[in-house]
Amino acid sequence: MSLRALRSLKAIAHHGSFAKAGEAVGLTQSAISLQVRALEEEFGAQLFDRSRRLPVLTEAGRIVLARAEEVLALYDRIPEALSDERSLSGRLRVGAIQTALSGPMPGALMALRRAHPRLRVHVGAGMSAELAARVATGELDAAVTTEPVRPHPSDLVWTELYEDRFWLIAPPGLQGLDAAALLARMPFIRFDARAWAGRMIARELRRLGLKVQEEMVLDSQEVILKMVEWGLGVAVLPLPDAVLARASLTCLPFGDPQMRRHVVLLERQERPSGRLCAALAGAIRASMETQMREPVPEPVQVEGGRRPQAGRRRAEGS
Repeated sequence: MSLRALRSLKAIAHHGSFAKAGEAVGLTQSAISLQVRALEEEFGAQLFDRSRRLPVLTEAGRIVLARAEEVLALYDRIPEALSDERSLSGRLRVGAIQTALSGPMPGALMALRRAHPRLRVHVGAGMSAELAARVATGELDAAVTTEPVRPHPSDLVWTELYEDRFWLIAPPGLQGLDAAALLARMPFIRFDARAWAGRMIARELRRLGLKVQEEMVLDSQEVILKMVEWGLGVAVLPLPDAVLARASLTCLPFGDPQMRRHVVLLERQERPSGRLCAALAGAIRASMETQMREPVPEPVQVEGGRRPQAGRRRAEGS
């Protein structure tokens, strides 16, 4: 019996097919089938009902899967048990949203490398909902995401890292226009509603009764920023102050009051990588605090000197 075979069994149960499980763990479908066959021969029991179109766990398969999850959880805790108080060791598989990768993550990873040279952190990108699912299945040990918005996997816990504010962003030189005028004048570049932040933006636009001329739907905040910088439209995004400081854009607070989101570190409830994740969370917070000390642009002023508010409430009955 191999740990890799147990991970493959867990992936099949989650993804529902040998082919998708192979994609998740980096093996071919035939290699997955060989691993399952080896497990069945070792335990002397059929783990899947193959009479159906998609593989379904038998009663024996469910028992083996439950024990496999326990074995894998114990194995994943070994590096933590070998670590002393001064230096952590082992491997941490982490996913992160794009704004975290372009914000505090590089500084946090460098700090971890210096403090814990035996710790290996593998990093991947994705949207919050996708990363949460990968943490729930054990493909990732943790993920830096937006605070979960329902529906989300029920067996996750999270630790708050920092907060982003939402901004209506437009090309430079449009400081004299308010939110409604900008949205009426220019095409709207929507942040994909499959992302948790995208759902929050869509909900607030509806609540405030703001009409948009939608032309693009994108899932990368970095790409949306570039599109707006090129004058192709306006958008609403959650942005860290450090990113905002580097952008030469017209920026208006979005929401009434201005919307905020919490960026968190997601883990499974059993927390097999607890100390490693705690070290990562501390490094991200420290990196964000360093970036927050950088100068931030003054809020854009509209004619008359008043600070623009994106999307005031409509009068009752309008």
